[in-house]
Amino acid sequence: MFRSKFIKRGCYVLVLGALTVQGCMNTATQGTQTKIQTSTASVPKNIIMVVADGMGPAYTTAYRNYKDDPTTPQVDPVIFDDMLVGNASTYPAAVSGYVTDSAAAATALASGIKSYNGAIGVDVNKQPVTSVLQQAKKQGMRTGIAVTSQIVHATPAAYIAHNESRKNYNALADSFFDLRINGNFVADVMLGGGTDYFEREDRDLVASFIDNNYEYVDSYNRLAAVPAGSNVLGLFAPVGLPPALDDKRRHRLSYLTEQAIKHLENDRGFFLLVEASQVDWAGHANDIASAMAEMDDLAVTMRYLKRYVDAHPDTLVVLTADHSTGGLSVGANGQYAWKPELLHNMKGSVESIARAMASQDDVALFVESQLGFSLDAEDKKQLTALADVADEMERWKVIKGFLDEKTHTGWTTGGHTGVDVEVFAFGAGYTAFVGQLDNTDIARNMFRYLSQHPTRAEFKNSVSSGTAPSATVDTNVEKQDSCDFKSDWRCQ
Repeated sequence: MFRSKFIKRGCYVLVLGALTVQGCMNTATQGTQTKIQTSTASVPKNIIMVVADGMGPAYTTAYRNYKDDPTTPQVDPVIFDDMLVGNASTYPAAVSGYVTDSAAAATALASGIKSYNGAIGVDVNKQPVTSVLQQAKKQGMRTGIAVTSQIVHATPAAYIAHNESRKNYNALADSFFDLRINGNFVADVMLGGGTDYFEREDRDLVASFIDNNYEYVDSYNRLAAVPAGSNVLGLFAPVGLPPALDDKRRHRLSYLTEQAIKHLENDRGFFLLVEASQVDWAGHANDIASAMAEMDDLAVTMRYLKRYVDAHPDTLVVLTADHSTGGLSVGANGQYAWKPELLHNMKGSVESIARAMASQDDVALFVESQLGFSLDAEDKKQLTALADVADEMERWKVIKGFLDEKTHTGWTTGGHTGVDVEVFAFGAGYTAFVGQLDNTDIARNMFRYLSQHPTRAEFKNSVSSGTAPSATVDTNVEKQDSCDFKSDWRCQ
């Protein structure tokens, strides 16, 4: 039986002779209208770019169903529905075919230039390209990143650095310190994971940043105590942050975003990159429980940013994905059903459950309490036997499959797919992102806004006087940094 009468927000483009009319509306089931946040300012003072890594269209649909109140006759809209303005194609440079990786996609989103899979801030000829974050810094704006991966992962790295390979994590970390614009570091605020790459035997970058007047923090609580307006390096894990289901702050992205803005706000404006990095990791793992938890963290972040723009209407927020991961399907195996309610009471990630179950006296009771729903006798028998499997990864795989079967979730791949992704935008100048775009259009629109930003005149003066900065690219492939992305997309 089809219960839903949900009518989601529609975007329209009407072409009447030479007149083009475009806009968006949110039509609720009761017939009321809610307009998305607009602004009288056409050129934003502040730009916040949000990348939900791996978030294909199925993820937002799944999240809406996941959050739905089944006692109501409609499928309830979520925050994303109020912000949807279009779609974007994601294909990389022709040399890499039709399906992008995160590095090429991030380079396109950051610079407006298509490149090959694996490229970090360089074109197909391995020459550096300027990112919108770098351009903002050139113009004297404050800049920052807040991510749930290591801060040298593909997406944040493409906004800050240049390297021929995303695998060169140590070299990328070096670039975060070595690359300067107008004599300043590229990013004023850097929040995420990655102590393994910044505190190394061959180089202690944390100490170097501290010596250059950066506040360094390694815990969420210490971050809150840093005085507003500081330059901050915050590294909260050796590699990526814990999954949302396992982190002491399940909504850590919204917290990091709020803290980053606290330090970036100033009269000249700022550019902030925010990444929900681990939507992608959940997709690679075909882990529906973690996927919904990461989406929830993102949704809380977007609610915070909506409130921020309401209070600061001269700010633009754009959210999109770099690609879709996993080929998620809402419903599987011929069953016209999906049961996300089974995911609502998870106490920890499937990965943590698989790790801990072998040491439990009562395996069935432990797994049942962690999953948050009742198991039948056959389920308990199956999972108790699983605890005897020595391979932790195999236990993880089986529990993920168990949840997929229970929820009727499907996956087509452990990698990326080439589908278009959604674009969400609100605030000053958001209409530039309405309609069908390519991912490079997002960067081009931001460059256009930066060219109209009040700080642009000062940058032009520096160019005419010969003091404008240049960027360098490191093409040294460090063998010790390389890792097998087929076996570990986090590259630990």
